[in-house]
Amino acid sequence: MAMFNDRRKIGIGLTGFGVLFTFLGVLFFFDKGLLAMGNILFLTGVGLTIGPAATLGFFMRRKNLKGTAFFLSGVVLVVIGWAIIGTILETYGFWLLFRGFFPTVLGFLRRLPMMGAVLDAPGLKSVINRLAPPQSSGLPI
Repeated sequence: MAMFNDRRKIGIGLTGFGVLFTFLGVLFFFDKGLLAMGNILFLTGVGLTIGPAATLGFFMRRKNLKGTAFFLSGVVLVVIGWAIIGTILETYGFWLLFRGFFPTVLGFLRRLPMMGAVLDAPGLKSVINRLAPPQSSGLPI
């Protein structure tokens, strides 16, 4: 982790806590407090990890404006108390913003010992292969 400065380390931690709080918020029947806290931590963590200018640049790219609008409107709805509708909008916006990263992440997860076995489960394998087709790199999948 020598290539990460303290700001990035804190950003990665905040992003992780944001994902955790959002997951717990959904798990506890769309608890608006946990969801709002997860949103704030996630956005702050992303801003610290890649920097404020890069964060604004990513969210304001022309091709990302639709995803940004859905994601941020979902954040606002969660904060004002409409947790279920806000979470649905956030999820769609998140998908629009980060769908280009999913094949890379799934390719990495396929190579992990435990996750590879889980992703090869009969029901999941067809869905995962549609999202991210296996790479023919010569490495066992």
